[in-house]
Amino acid sequence: MKADDFKALLAYWADVMKENRDYLIDLDSVMGDGDLGLTMSDGFKAASEAVRDCDEPDIGKLAYLAGKAMSTAVPSTMGTLMAAGFMAAGRALKGIVELDIGGTATFFEAYLEGVKNRGKAEIGDKTFLDGMYPAAMQLKNDAAAGTDLTEAALKAAGVAHEAFLLTKGMLAKHGRAAARGEKSRELLDPGAAVADLIMKGYADFITKR
Repeated sequence: MKADDFKALLAYWADVMKENRDYLIDLDSVMGDGDLGLTMSDGFKAASEAVRDCDEPDIGKLAYLAGKAMSTAVPSTMGTLMAAGFMAAGRALKGIVELDIGGTATFFEAYLEGVKNRGKAEIGDKTFLDGMYPAAMQLKNDAAAGTDLTEAALKAAGVAHEAFLLTKGMLAKHGRAAARGEKSRELLDPGAAVADLIMKGYADFITKR
């Protein structure tokens, strides 16, 4: 994946978030304040548009620019977290002009760490991290094993979806959902749904590319 491919992936993610805007709104209206669909749709659109016409070949710089644009466009809690993920990935990939499966694994692991460091949540707190962490680790393991990129992307997407479904039963420890106490266990986490959509979008993009 070179710079033009990465820009195309950002555009694809923007389309995915736009198409799933109402789905995310519905999930978040139960767990949060109902604006997640708008935040993700507007945020990923801003990230994509920020680099769309950029001639920069450095994927790290593109990811960082995308994150900066997202942070300005959607300065809400979740918007800030997703932007932090892009900027952390950008720092990790600085100087990289082409991503193989190893570089892709680095991107998602750095994205995860960026969100984690900014939000101060932990795995198991019923957040975005619980959807992304298993997928990022799956990619990391597949990269080490030399797995084909398409196969690895599909496996990671499957793992992210399973992880999202497993948030039902978990106790929420952050945000408005935490105020529900034990009743939060009955609900799926909308942040993990975003992780699910990111990984599914990535897998779809790779298989169609």
